[in-house]
Amino acid sequence: MTLRKHIPNIITSMNLVCGLVGVVFALRSRLDLAFCCMLAASVFDFLDGLAARLLGAYSDVGKELDSLCDLVSFGFLPGLMLCILMQTYSFNGSLLSWSPLVLTLFSALRLARFNVDTRQTSGFLGLPTPAAALLCGALCSYCCHAPLEFLSTWVSGPVFIPLLTLCLCALLVSGIPMFSFKLHRDDPRSLWVKRWTLAAFFVVAALFCLLAGHHWSLTVVLGLLFYILNNLVYALFKL
Repeated sequence: MTLRKHIPNIITSMNLVCGLVGVVFALRSRLDLAFCCMLAASVFDFLDGLAARLLGAYSDVGKELDSLCDLVSFGFLPGLMLCILMQTYSFNGSLLSWSPLVLTLFSALRLARFNVDTRQTSGFLGLPTPAAALLCGALCSYCCHAPLEFLSTWVSGPVFIPLLTLCLCALLVSGIPMFSFKLHRDDPRSLWVKRWTLAAFFVVAALFCLLAGHHWSLTVVLGLLFYILNNLVYALFKL
């Protein structure tokens, strides 16, 4: 029984391990491998909550541990990756190249608010930190694999990454409702429609990238942009 109680925390710890390894790869300018570590961390982040619900092993320690791990994997790691990406575009030494680290600060605020907000049990208020992180990580990975493509050209300028950071920071601490993939037995049909719509878009984006010869990380970029825009539309029309 005691071991059963600690299973979610063990899974959560693997999130942190992946985040730390990702930081090491990022510092070695291997942003593609750092993104793979971030993806692995996101899988563990999903599984720990699922395990806690299935095993009935909720704990205050697990909740705090989850946030601490998320801050490394989805707060510090994406900010560091964007910094290193900017520095590869001849902004090394410029204060502008350090601006993406602000994402870590706002991720910490987002995680702290989530821990004390009882309204976010079945959904989110504001952009969840893993979504923001995976968008940044996928963008970095895509630019590494396709440095001459259209998106990489935009990213290489002095405005794109700081502007993206600013937008993501605002979304992280906003009160915009965003749907979650946390599975509950009493989830309404409308929530499942939103989930399946996003899943269908990911499939379409993957097929587009495959047929057009784009790196698979562009699928993640397009899918998460669709997730953000979808939620903004849902919030605007109160769907």
